[in-house]
Amino acid sequence: MINAKLPTIWYGGDYNPDQWPEEIWHEDMSLFRKAGINMVTLPVFSWAKLQPSEDVYQFGWLDRLLQLAADNGIFVCLATSTAAQPAWMSSRYPDVLPVDIDGRKRTHGSRVNFCPNSLTYRHFSVRLAAKLAERYGSHPALAIWHVGNEYGPHCYCSTCAAQFRFWLKQRYGTIEELNRRWYMSFWGHTVYDWEEIALPSNLNGDNRCFQSMTLDYKRFMSDSILACYQAEYTAVKAVTPDIPVTTNIWGLFNGLDLRSWAEHMDVVAWDSYPQMNEPMSHVAMRHDYMRGLKQGKPFMLMEQTPSQQNWQPYNSLKRPGVMRLWSYQAVAHGADTVLFFQLRRSFGACEKYHGAVIEHAGHEHTRVFRECAQLGKELQGLGDTLLDSRPDNHAALLFDIDTWNAVEITSGPNVDLDYLKQAQKYYKAFYERNIGLDVVSPSDDFTGYKLVVAPVLYMLKPGVAERAKEFVRNGGVFVTTFFSGIVNENDLVTLGGYPGELRELLGVWVEETDSLPPEMKNRIVMKEPLGAVQGEYECGMLCDLLHVETAEPLAVYGEDFYAGMPVLTRNRYGEGMAWYVAADAEERFIGDLIGELCAEMELAAPFAAEPGVELARRHKAGRRFTFVLNHKPQAAWAELDASYTDLLTGQSLAGRIEVEPHGVLILEQTNRQW
Repeated sequence: MINAKLPTIWYGGDYNPDQWPEEIWHEDMSLFRKAGINMVTLPVFSWAKLQPSEDVYQFGWLDRLLQLAADNGIFVCLATSTAAQPAWMSSRYPDVLPVDIDGRKRTHGSRVNFCPNSLTYRHFSVRLAAKLAERYGSHPALAIWHVGNEYGPHCYCSTCAAQFRFWLKQRYGTIEELNRRWYMSFWGHTVYDWEEIALPSNLNGDNRCFQSMTLDYKRFMSDSILACYQAEYTAVKAVTPDIPVTTNIWGLFNGLDLRSWAEHMDVVAWDSYPQMNEPMSHVAMRHDYMRGLKQGKPFMLMEQTPSQQNWQPYNSLKRPGVMRLWSYQAVAHGADTVLFFQLRRSFGACEKYHGAVIEHAGHEHTRVFRECAQLGKELQGLGDTLLDSRPDNHAALLFDIDTWNAVEITSGPNVDLDYLKQAQKYYKAFYERNIGLDVVSPSDDFTGYKLVVAPVLYMLKPGVAERAKEFVRNGGVFVTTFFSGIVNENDLVTLGGYPGELRELLGVWVEETDSLPPEMKNRIVMKEPLGAVQGEYECGMLCDLLHVETAEPLAVYGEDFYAGMPVLTRNRYGEGMAWYVAADAEERFIGDLIGELCAEMELAAPFAAEPGVELARRHKAGRRFTFVLNHKPQAAWAELDASYTDLLTGQSLAGRIEVEPHGVLILEQTNRQW
């Protein structure tokens, strides 16, 4: 578990008491107890109050607050408060302020508004973190450290330029090697001195001329921002080596190399803010991605809203039951915490319309509070039952931040090519069939999986191709698609024919790739039925014109000058199979293909359920918990394969059952024999 001090699902969230008079604090603690809250995150944005001037610190108010939490049996996720520097720092030390990609110096304001390579910022942030650790390291309420908050924005100042050149020297050694790896002979951009290297920017009108440079700058920025986190991590760990440390990832995004970040987080934590009409498969994929960052270990749901957000185009209320449903969805996919932003709603500034457990009304007589209290009571009842349980999945989706960036940066071949959307399409095929799926990095170990799917595996880093070959050679099934195996880690094309290092594994050679505008389509025509995969399907956007070498063509194009050329192939390699989908296929085709492969590999849902009902499983010490989540506003059915007990109600269930609108069941099999 995250910390044995609190051996239950952590429930609570961000609390900003420095925005309120102290008499309100006591009211809040009473309301927190009524809601079943056992964890508060504070003080995330209180640097200016903790350090009103360069040499003055004021901790008295925080002393009283932590003691009040302890007196009420509430634990604290203690933030280092370094996500927004005080105004005096920005004014006195302008090197702290970042420069945006358009070359504009930022002014003081907002948050995460600092240059990650500013020595001034690092000095003061580490000093504050150390002082907090020294003061509160032995406090009984302290359960975990929260460094910074939602890191991400990049800087393009002269300090970053100098550090980037140093980073490149460490990475490439010589200027000749950099020129080679960046392909700087193109357009006569060869450099002969490190000082000649300029940052990618929009000042020249196109930030994507040299993809290798832009890609490296993204990596450098991720490393620079990570260094800020690591410096504070080291400071608090020096005092509190047994207290876990984390920071909150603000979503599945490509501004940071989240996999490398996870290596330095004791537990992964992230903030989930779906839109009202967002496909729930997208949300599930993000949860699974966060779980995969530390090879399946439980993660923290650090933030979600109890009701509505304030920053989306349409900030709809969560309908009755949806907050509870989405909270349990996070738990079903591996969360051991359910935390909100925010516990009491701000009454000013930009988040005054962001929902909270305690709304502007200031009391418990609201729908949102009642729902939060119900969830708090249920989580208390579960105790430590679910803690440290993990999914036991045998299929994986490969997803890589570097590949995402490379596809996004590259010039061509089609403006509609979206790496994330391609991954979401393949994830959805598993999700709609309630087949458990891990989302992992191409650098992870594939051992233990039966099926690995890697859509648009554009960039192949060292060792990935060999790992895929070994997986298939030992009996695994590997699926990849068009625009795969094209470039190396520097975005340089692998010569000798696409798909580069995957050519032997896939048994095909891609001669050309046709890029179609949205109004143009082609057809996938199955040569013979392959189980559920039969007849014709639509495809478009990108269509590979390929030749089979050792692979078997199972479907061909139906249109254009390449009609009759293979579009779906299967290649036996060792004891396993490698599949290639040569075009951007409609979702019906992807679903049929994944469904057929899962059937062949004996990967199946826990039991039958109506569409719109999500099933997910976690395992622990010989126990198996099946979550039944009805995402529909109407009642829906599930067909249980055995007798179960619902852990939320204690009710025994069997056969065909009805799940209430937005309902949740957590089932454990009675007299299990698996």
